[in-house]
Amino acid sequence: MARSRTARRLLRSLWAIWGLIFVGLGIIGAIVPGMPTTGFMLLAAWCFSHSSPRLEAWLLRLPGVGQIVADHRAGLGMPRRAKVIATSMIVVACGFSAWRVERWWVAALMVAAGALGVCWILWRVPTKERVLAERAARDAP
Repeated sequence: MARSRTARRLLRSLWAIWGLIFVGLGIIGAIVPGMPTTGFMLLAAWCFSHSSPRLEAWLLRLPGVGQIVADHRAGLGMPRRAKVIATSMIVVACGFSAWRVERWWVAALMVAAGALGVCWILWRVPTKERVLAERAARDAP
């Protein structure tokens, strides 16, 4: 059954609202240590791709953010420097938080969550320089 025009418009509006919420959270993440920025901006781009080409183009033109989203979409992952900064911030934020908590099991959960985040970045997120080198080697005659 095809969706009505009103239902499609409502759904697109909801995606746009979620995209704007994620942009706001990403901006807060740029200021607050330990809160992610890139993930929220990637979610915002995805929401905008389902709702508003104009908002998506705006996000892709933002300095810094646009290139990160474009690299992610192209399968390039993160630059090595960004990986180092991201993993360092996770270690510092989770370590400091765990040190300040009184209950040992809460501290253990924080450390485990941080370790999971670091492992994800190191092993699941491609390194841009490596992907570009592999592509260049593959495409070389």
